[in-house]
Amino acid sequence: MFRFSPMGLGGLALMALLAGCASGNVVPPALQAQLDKTLTFPQLREAPDSYRGHIMMVLGGEVLSAKRLKDGTRIEVLEIPLDGSLQPGMDRTASRGRFIAVQKEFLDPATIPPGTRLTLVCEVTGSVADKLDETDYTYPMVEIKSLKVWPHRDTLSGLPNYYYPPSYYWRPYYYNFGRIRR
Repeated sequence: MFRFSPMGLGGLALMALLAGCASGNVVPPALQAQLDKTLTFPQLREAPDSYRGHIMMVLGGEVLSAKRLKDGTRIEVLEIPLDGSLQPGMDRTASRGRFIAVQKEFLDPATIPPGTRLTLVCEVTGSVADKLDETDYTYPMVEIKSLKVWPHRDTLSGLPNYYYPPSYYWRPYYYNFGRIRR
């Protein structure tokens, strides 16, 4: 039977509290009041030019490509719905399309390679028509006001850790091999 001291329980509670705060606030307090939480990505994708200039929203997804331009960095993002902590999910099939995000300040494309998951607070700037493989595609275009890059999540991290008794690991590999039975 385990015994926890009050100091141990307090330390455990403090660690849990700090772990919850470690992810940080995705939306800066200065931008909280300017967000339009009613606008969804499918609405933006249908009519991006009608939301130009005055709408701030939170989008997220996975980086498909990033390119440094003269006046900023252009990022092509596969939109993935955000979870409760504003982090993009792991299921790429849940995507509802792509969008282009532009960072006006210097952002090295090497810091956001393809596959990087990110959350953006952005302002809608319109749309741009471009080729997607062999078809024409209209990308909603946004200007990044705040960017959160999420650390790489291992796909196995969601699985439970099973306990194996110590003898499971301590057996030599030849335990059942090469034994002569009489």
